[in-house]
Amino acid sequence: MSARILVVEDDASLRDLLRLHLSAAGYEVQVAEDGIAAGYKVLKSPPDLIITDVNMPNMDGFEFVAALKADKSLPPIPVIFLTSMEEGDQRGRELGAVGYITKPVRADRLLALVAQHVPGGAIPIG
Repeated sequence: MSARILVVEDDASLRDLLRLHLSAAGYEVQVAEDGIAAGYKVLKSPPDLIITDVNMPNMDGFEFVAALKADKSLPPIPVIFLTSMEEGDQRGRELGAVGYITKPVRADRLLALVAQHVPGGAIPIG
């Protein structure tokens, strides 16, 4: 069984590109256009890894991850922030992110970082 990854990105073309790269690498990929939609997906079925944009409408990536961490009914889920902002690294680490990827996204860097946290498919979280 392959690892399940949730991609949260408001830009449809980038969201589709990330889904394509991750699916081609053998991951099961779900997508959401913002933190609110992503929150519903996580509550329904927590993924093995979340890749979230920082700058999004309604709820930014930092707020989304802070809300997840505040919900004690959820297992710990590794998070990778996707950002063009320099502060993504510092603020992301404060929220417990396992890494960040800057835009424009390089597929090799994306897949290498993902593989560090969900190697060879699904891993138990918690």
